[in-house]
Amino acid sequence: MFGWIILGIVVVVIGYGIMAYNNLVRQRQLTQEGWSGIDVQLKRRTDLIPNLMEAVKGYMSHERETLEAVTQARTAAQAAQNGTPEQRAQAEGILSGALGRLFAVAEAYPDLKASQNFMQFQGELSNTENEIQLSRRYYNGTARDLNTAVESFPSNVIANFFKFDKVQYFEMENPADRAVPQVKF
Repeated sequence: MFGWIILGIVVVVIGYGIMAYNNLVRQRQLTQEGWSGIDVQLKRRTDLIPNLMEAVKGYMSHERETLEAVTQARTAAQAAQNGTPEQRAQAEGILSGALGRLFAVAEAYPDLKASQNFMQFQGELSNTENEIQLSRRYYNGTARDLNTAVESFPSNVIANFFKFDKVQYFEMENPADRAVPQVKF
């Protein structure tokens, strides 16, 4: 009888271990999927910027400093593509700020504001910013779930044994960078 009890306990512990391991794998996969969604949207934004810049250059030729700031921020964001979420968030925050300044300067150019190309790219960029926000929320939610499973007892025993690590959240450091640039025409 005692042997059956021990066997039952061992089976329950092994069963829990398998379930905890599979849950951790599922959480890690969801987190990777979430990060992939952010990456796709950030790539789309950096791909839209050269077209936006071409639409703007003809109208804002003497706003060279603003145009160069956007170009430099885009280059930095592209360079951070393989970085950590924290590094990527910092670079993307700088890019968002530069784009916000570009749109603010564009206010002084009525012909630019009326340009169909500019309006189209501004609308696509705005939609992309919304998609980035949704992707960031999804990723941060999956990161929270994975981090909770990695830190909570008893799943943390399985996580430590199989070397599951916590992941970083994708957050903007500067509160002003958290806001989507407001553009009024």
